[in-house]
Amino acid sequence: MNKRINKVAVLGSGIMGSRIACHFANIGVEVLLLDIPAKEGDKNSIVNKALDTAVKTNPSPVYSKSVVKKISTGNFEDDMKKIAAYDWVIEVVVENLDIKKRVFEQVEQYRKPGSIISSNTSGIPIHMMAEGRSEDFKANFCGTHFFNPPRYLRLLEIIPTPYTKPELVDFLMHYGDKFLGKTTVLCKDTPAFIANRVGVYSIMALLHLVEKMELTVEEVDKYTGPALGRPKSATFRTTDVVGLDTMIKVAKGLYDNCPEDKAHDLFKLPEYVAKMESNNWLGDKTGQGFYKKTKTPEGKTEILALDLKTLEYRPQAKVKSATLDMTKAIDNVPERMKIFAAGRDKAGELFRASFFGLFEYVSDRIPEISNELYRIDDAMRAGFGWELGPFEVWDAVGISESIEGMRKYGHEPAAWVHEMLEAGHTSFYKVENGLKLYYDIPSKSYVPVPGAEAFIVLDNLRSKQTLWKNAGASIIDLGDGILNVEFHSKMNTIGGDTLQAINKAIDMAEKDYRGLVIGNDGANFSAGANVGMIFMMAVEQEWDELNMAIRMFQNTSMRIRYSSIPVVVAPHNLTLGGGCEFSLHADHVQLNAETYMGLVEFGVGVIPGGGGTKEFALRASDEFKTEQIAQNVLKERFLTIGMAKVSTSAEEAFELGYLQQDKYSISMNRSRLIADAKAKAIELAEAGYTMPVKRRDIKVLGKQGLGIVYAGANSMYSGKYISEHDKKISEKLGYVLCGGDLSAPTEVTEQYLLDLEREAFLSLCGERKTLERIQSIVTKGKPLRN
Repeated sequence: MNKRINKVAVLGSGIMGSRIACHFANIGVEVLLLDIPAKEGDKNSIVNKALDTAVKTNPSPVYSKSVVKKISTGNFEDDMKKIAAYDWVIEVVVENLDIKKRVFEQVEQYRKPGSIISSNTSGIPIHMMAEGRSEDFKANFCGTHFFNPPRYLRLLEIIPTPYTKPELVDFLMHYGDKFLGKTTVLCKDTPAFIANRVGVYSIMALLHLVEKMELTVEEVDKYTGPALGRPKSATFRTTDVVGLDTMIKVAKGLYDNCPEDKAHDLFKLPEYVAKMESNNWLGDKTGQGFYKKTKTPEGKTEILALDLKTLEYRPQAKVKSATLDMTKAIDNVPERMKIFAAGRDKAGELFRASFFGLFEYVSDRIPEISNELYRIDDAMRAGFGWELGPFEVWDAVGISESIEGMRKYGHEPAAWVHEMLEAGHTSFYKVENGLKLYYDIPSKSYVPVPGAEAFIVLDNLRSKQTLWKNAGASIIDLGDGILNVEFHSKMNTIGGDTLQAINKAIDMAEKDYRGLVIGNDGANFSAGANVGMIFMMAVEQEWDELNMAIRMFQNTSMRIRYSSIPVVVAPHNLTLGGGCEFSLHADHVQLNAETYMGLVEFGVGVIPGGGGTKEFALRASDEFKTEQIAQNVLKERFLTIGMAKVSTSAEEAFELGYLQQDKYSISMNRSRLIADAKAKAIELAEAGYTMPVKRRDIKVLGKQGLGIVYAGANSMYSGKYISEHDKKISEKLGYVLCGGDLSAPTEVTEQYLLDLEREAFLSLCGERKTLERIQSIVTKGKPLRN
């Protein structure tokens, strides 16, 4: 289907509508946001207030404040006719079929033939909204269910009706993936579609089990959080954030509309949940839910937990679990599942009682909600933030082993699971030649997950394509002459092992390959240098070793910049400190839209020491223009480091100066990141890449700039905005950025600035207050301002 989406109209500016509009603006689409006219005053006041509220929320729905310019507003009465110029019209009005039908009547009146129409409903059957519409409307209409918040939650469910053109479905599946950055999941038009059907079943089953097993709120959230590969907010905290009423609404809808569901009675509210609903204890939106934030007599904030027996709030109790303790040393999530399944305490019992029921439930939902099992896993990972979908957990525990346990808990998998095992197939997924295959029930064979060929998943390559590895990193052959360095330390922090791997990979690539990618599939690209190692060296006063370690870091950054092959860095999520410095030195940065990049060393009492300060001085020099005041450029660069500014998106990373024009590209979909980075490395190699020439023309301001830096630091200190130690770090930072106390503006080399940077870093590591800051990060995980 040859279609371009240049303009999108969003009808309804509530929480979802305004944020969907923002996300389309994020990707450069022109958006028209409409809502009902206000009865008094400005007719657009409702829609304008909704958009203004959305843009001010935290976390922000926009990549940069500038994207809001792409959104124009209006009302249904005066501006509906404008949709004639729009390529896609998305309905996001109140969940009422009659109201939606009236809106679609207006849409039919003004839309251009062939334009896409979709509904973001989460509970109304899609086909019912298409009734009475024209053939062209029906052929171009389907459900597009975004999850809230649309910028951050990756799931987009596509729900066609019997009338929807197949080529439209294919187009939306591709568009959602590539341009909106979504995991697009094809759903059947069944109650709650896929993610909410399975997710709300899972939550409701837990709510009933909690009562039966007499578990506390804190216990459940500890057992069902990060250790289980779930979000930190786990079960009850997530419900408070989303709103208990939202979950209840979906549960009641499933109870009313799924009478044949074997788990029908589970969708009935437990008594304590019904009481919470009647008390209006719905979570954050009403000030209390399963948790309640209060103030102690001393004025400190305290979060109380709800006692589910008495329905009174009480201080949280510490949760202890032998099973959880055993999982702490294991990074591999599938391996943790085996420990949970074998656990002999409450955590293990809850895992078995909940997951054995979930295994039965998802196997019974095929083919009702989906013909393919991988779509259920995709939906749960992208919509609910699970690291493993239910079939992936089942594989991790072992299918045959689980069935015996399931029967003890009164559960039985669907017949097709038994048939699969009898045919000698022992898992739902397997990897062949780096490609993930799933068990296809109709053909009774394994077939590739559709679209998987567009992704590079390092997990699938690691066993056969790893060429070299140490404790901190691996070198993996991506094929087509491109290598990849993957970090795998805790939080992907950078230590000697990581630096060794990068240098080894560049050596290998320069000899036998075409290019190098530095990227990984971890939760974060890198949290920066291993400050624990720096702390140990500084405390032991091993200055020569520390000097050598910093020099090695600087040399590695420079090796990334100056090698005979193109080096593409592929950051995502947290990209701090050293991770940012590697990005600053790359030939190209291929980053995910959700990249939070920054030079944050100031917070631990030092300045960027892996080439970051040098690079900011170099970039400031390139930005000095005759018509500009050079000191203003220097000031901006100084404040970015001095205030440890971290971008809230890839777009903002450019605005903060971490990225350079024409030297970065954004991958909207995180799953495509490594593949996109590989393609960029090939492109640079085939364009005849040559090593850049080392810079010897970096203009620094010397004393002319230092005067401004020192005056600014003194002013901030006098006004008590910064501490005395902050002032000292600021002066060291300014000294390097200005190239020292040169008597006049001078051109210097990169190595000159690197030497100044390293000296400043070392001297700050000898300061007691810097060591206190580093110790606080290492031992408590919290910054200290002293």
